[in-house]
Amino acid sequence: MERKEQNTDNTVEPHDHKDRYLRVDAKRNNCALLQSALTVFTTSGVDAPIREIAKQAGVGVGTVYRHFPQRSDLILAVIGQEMDNCAEAATTLTAKHAPGEALALWMQTYVDFILSIPGLAAALHSSDPAYEALTESFDSHFIPILESLLHAASNAGETCPNISSTGLLNAASSLCLKITNFDPAVARDLVSLLIDGLRYRSYINQQSSK
Repeated sequence: MERKEQNTDNTVEPHDHKDRYLRVDAKRNNCALLQSALTVFTTSGVDAPIREIAKQAGVGVGTVYRHFPQRSDLILAVIGQEMDNCAEAATTLTAKHAPGEALALWMQTYVDFILSIPGLAAALHSSDPAYEALTESFDSHFIPILESLLHAASNAGETCPNISSTGLLNAASSLCLKITNFDPAVARDLVSLLIDGLRYRSYINQQSSK
């Protein structure tokens, strides 16, 4: 039987070249889509019309939904790195500060992150199924971190024990909900008061037990 000669040079076959071009083109389009989504979300909020994002990116609405079937998918793709940065901040703060202070500072980091994207707090507290995956991702990202911070602060006697990390996380994001003439500094101050309350209550409990 006659053997087929193997191609021993480095020549790229035409179909391989076409496939590579399509992959590069798809990656470029996806980057443009994410950048456009970030621009639109920052200016118009995460509930901005998908057609606005598609127009900004120079693609059809169908292309957006093909890559990101749910709005949550697109939001998570846009803010994924910021979520990771917020999560990693806990490690840095824990290494530099006492447990109670690390908790307070991380909560402010979390609030700043929520406030950086208009409408994000409202999306997290929405009953719209389009945001369900967003809420689930936030919970899986941040609840274990907050549990760790609370546990450390409680063991150090700097906060009350048995504080719900889920409840505290939801309380912080709810204080970031947009209202008329909303000032972001107000949300930061309210979250600071919330954490100060936990720490003060722990102090009162310690004093009463003496």
